[in-house]
Amino acid sequence: MCGRFTLRTPPDVLMEAFDVAALPEFPLRYNIAPTHDVLIVRANGPDREAVLVRWGLIPFWAKEVSIGSRMINARSESVSEKPAFRVPFQKRRCLVVADGYYEWRAEGARKQPFLIHGDDDRPFAMAGLWDRWTGSEPPTESCTIITTDSNAATRAVHDRMPVILDARDYPRWLDPDFRDTERLAAMLIPNESMAWRVDPVSSYVNNVRNQGPRCVEP
Repeated sequence: MCGRFTLRTPPDVLMEAFDVAALPEFPLRYNIAPTHDVLIVRANGPDREAVLVRWGLIPFWAKEVSIGSRMINARSESVSEKPAFRVPFQKRRCLVVADGYYEWRAEGARKQPFLIHGDDDRPFAMAGLWDRWTGSEPPTESCTIITTDSNAATRAVHDRMPVILDARDYPRWLDPDFRDTERLAAMLIPNESMAWRVDPVSSYVNNVRNQGPRCVEP
């Protein structure tokens, strides 16, 4: 699964990496948790836009917002079939922007947190889906992160990881008119192309209220 992540990259680098003309204002984030606002990139006509949405997908048909807390991740193996994800998978795909994510591994009576990130700390795109819930005023936009099997670098920590998309797949993933389920599913694989680091960090990150560089210090 993916239950926490980071976004510490300067705005100018993000705009270049994801080909967007502007970003909403947000602080550097060292401990992003479910229900927090997260940065996504999605199609806006022929262009791309970057917006902040709630993490934890609230399907358009939901009766209440609380369902989102159970929808932070979508398994790649069933994302095209589950009622909450089926329609967004067809036409509301997005990039969830990050530059690291956390996983925990049981070590005796405690769980050791790890920061998993590229060795160059460049930002990357986790495959996501978004939806708009009109049961609030204004409507609430939200997202989920798609997960897959772990890659070789992360398998010792956890058996799942977020789908990290290759940049060459961004245009097709974001295109709401592209609905070839088999070709979309072929993108949802463990990322073996990036050089990954898996760094143990302190239990300070366990508390979702804690932010700042201390969260990511090895």
